[in-house]
Amino acid sequence: MLLVEALLLKALAIPLLARIAWFDFTTQKIANRDVLLLLCLGGGSLLLLWLQSGSWWDMGLSAVAGLLLFVALFPFWTLRKIGAGDVKMMTVVPLLIGGNALILFSVLLMVFAIVTAVVVKIPFMLPQGAFRLYVQYLDRKGVVPFGVPISLATVCTIAFEIYKTVMIATSSGILNQLN
Repeated sequence: MLLVEALLLKALAIPLLARIAWFDFTTQKIANRDVLLLLCLGGGSLLLLWLQSGSWWDMGLSAVAGLLLFVALFPFWTLRKIGAGDVKMMTVVPLLIGGNALILFSVLLMVFAIVTAVVVKIPFMLPQGAFRLYVQYLDRKGVVPFGVPISLATVCTIAFEIYKTVMIATSSGILNQLN
């Protein structure tokens, strides 16, 4: 039952991640309030998973990954290559997705970051309209809303974790035993 509650906390983060992506795309800012909410949801989810398994491994791996990401990205923030909200969000995301999903998240983040950079740098591939004009504005300004690919990669990772858990529960007969 704790696993379901942990997944529910992760699922509650999906609308928040969508809000962060939209807000970052339109204003190039990630609010501290949103990062703190992600931290609370991720910490609560990891705590529930720890209570179920009795192992600190996932929580420890997530904390170490978050710390390493902060240390690795902090110099880029001091050089003004990445925003402070992006650094804070990247620090919190490993706590939200868990240590076991870090590889999937990393691959998805790389794909979404490349797509975002290509769209911002080559806006002529987009259809006409306000969206294209806004992306051209971002290119002239020299910013890339990195919160968008972070949010997309996190949402896809959470969705995969929920799917994987449901598939394991249905194939092992756990759901039949609960009925």
